[in-house]
Amino acid sequence: MSSHLRRWLADPLILLCLAAGLLAFVVQSGELGTADTMHRLQTTHWLWTSEPQVFPNEYPEFGLHGRGGRLYSWYGIGQSLLMLPTDLVGTLIAHQKIFSGYGDDPAVRSIVVSYSTSILVNVLTALVSFRLLRQLRFSLRESVLGVLALLFCTTQLHYTQNMMENNYILLLTLTGFSYQYEWLRTGNRRALFWGSAALGLNLLTRLTTGLDVIAGGIFILLVLWFERVRGKELWRQLLGYCKIAAPVYGFFLLIDRIYQFYRFGSFTNTYVSLFAKEQRLADPTLPWNFPWSTPFYQGFLGPFFKPEKSVFLFDPLLGLAILLLVILWSRLSPEVRAYGLTSLFLLVGYICFYARYTYWAGDFAWGDRYVSTSVELVALLAVPMLVSYRENMSSWIWRSGIALIAVSLVIQLASLAFWVPLEIYQMETLGHPTIVIALRFKNIVAFAFGKMDTWGLNNESMTQDAWDYVHITTWNFLPFLLRRVGAVPGWVVNTAFALWGAGLAVLLFVCGRLLRMVEWQKLLVEGRQ
Repeated sequence: MSSHLRRWLADPLILLCLAAGLLAFVVQSGELGTADTMHRLQTTHWLWTSEPQVFPNEYPEFGLHGRGGRLYSWYGIGQSLLMLPTDLVGTLIAHQKIFSGYGDDPAVRSIVVSYSTSILVNVLTALVSFRLLRQLRFSLRESVLGVLALLFCTTQLHYTQNMMENNYILLLTLTGFSYQYEWLRTGNRRALFWGSAALGLNLLTRLTTGLDVIAGGIFILLVLWFERVRGKELWRQLLGYCKIAAPVYGFFLLIDRIYQFYRFGSFTNTYVSLFAKEQRLADPTLPWNFPWSTPFYQGFLGPFFKPEKSVFLFDPLLGLAILLLVILWSRLSPEVRAYGLTSLFLLVGYICFYARYTYWAGDFAWGDRYVSTSVELVALLAVPMLVSYRENMSSWIWRSGIALIAVSLVIQLASLAFWVPLEIYQMETLGHPTIVIALRFKNIVAFAFGKMDTWGLNNESMTQDAWDYVHITTWNFLPFLLRRVGAVPGWVVNTAFALWGAGLAVLLFVCGRLLRMVEWQKLLVEGRQ
């Protein structure tokens, strides 16, 4: 083994990046995961080709009429910009002669985009979350375990496979918090600029991430408050923050508004008002306040208690993090208190904002996708706090925490097994309420033993779209999907399986080395004593 390789294998940060990249590699299906991301990729294609943002045959299911009567996508442009470099490369590769006879899904272009983008986002998320945990004064061991828990034991893992905008938003928010906090500690204005730029860039992806922008300021304010900074010094710090952050936020908001004006001829409206107008014209029976027609209490309580979407079921580490914040509050450092309260504020803020939204649960998604990013921000603290303060908690809390980590890992791994619409189709005949997590485990067992029909888990809705049926009746990883579609030669399928197996083996090796490096077995023994 060369000296360079030995040094790399001894560096926990390099191993974390390897683990994040390999994890994103082995979980890919080659598909983008949802129609939302496919539409955003089409906007990416529109940026540099003559193709439209929305094809006429997609309307009225998708698209809104804008300036000149043309159809435009209703999404922000943030994720489309993220995918631009890989779309250029993917399109170039797809046009090579070797792929001229292949036109089936998963398409070559989507394979390149999903693999490249997901790996990049996952590696950067590992880096910035490790950086932030170290800034919050967690030890190397606690930070490594915290990042691994984020990657493997939260819905971050599901959205690594199904490339919606969630993980990109999480990356930018973590980056914003980390660099703005660096400014607070060092006075480095460049750090504040880049932290504000990361949070501002979020506005181009989803305008509701204005809540993340607000949260960045609240985080800084709470750190100062818990450190008993008052009076003129507090105002001086806040004024210094606003002088740099406010113009940066204003710049990105202006870009978003210019893009809105280009499409729909207005600087002040959002796509929701236009969507509501077109939908009410098509269906006059819709309520006057569509799409804000859900009673507030239903949309507020649903993310907590509804079996199909409960954040506590899909992200069990959330409950652990909240419990530890409560019982350890007096022992926590000011910055951890500030981060914990800020992330909880963000979670409640998102739930309140979407509570009256007709589609508050995010429709075709694993869990409640509108709040999953803020849930992951809270859950990031769970494992570091559990490990750091194990001597200050009772044995039952420690053991319950370890059990919750194990349960979380199993749930997130199960989320990868099938394409996300499977249970949504099944609930059309199974009815509501349905505990989706339990149904997913039932599907895994049924599919593995060929009992889907026997157990009544197949229905007509699953077969109405031929591609959907192919996608949801195989394990949701690229080699299995290629074999199921049957559009490529056998040697391609075998090569895909070989690469997938090799990637999985190396991932297990890297994770094992990381865990040995932080002496996790010794940690468990110490925790039981």
